[in-house]
Amino acid sequence: MLKIVLSVVFIIICLVLTLIVLMQEGEAQGLGSIGGMADSYWGKNKGRSVEGTLEKVTKFTAIAFMVLAFILNIVK
Repeated sequence: MLKIVLSVVFIIICLVLTLIVLMQEGEAQGLGSIGGMADSYWGKNKGRSVEGTLEKVTKFTAIAFMVLAFILNIVK
């Protein structure tokens, strides 16, 4: 029973992680990084933006993914 519940939670986390990664923008700065435009307002305050929130959620979801994968490997 425990393995079934953990497997369902694992599948949900996999789907959420995939969606969050697909929602993020690319890291390419383009020509703006040559002229120093990388330190703009959005670069300095990234933690308060939607991108910063998506990065934080991605980290926690990835950690949960790895922990559940490890647990599911142990549980028989």
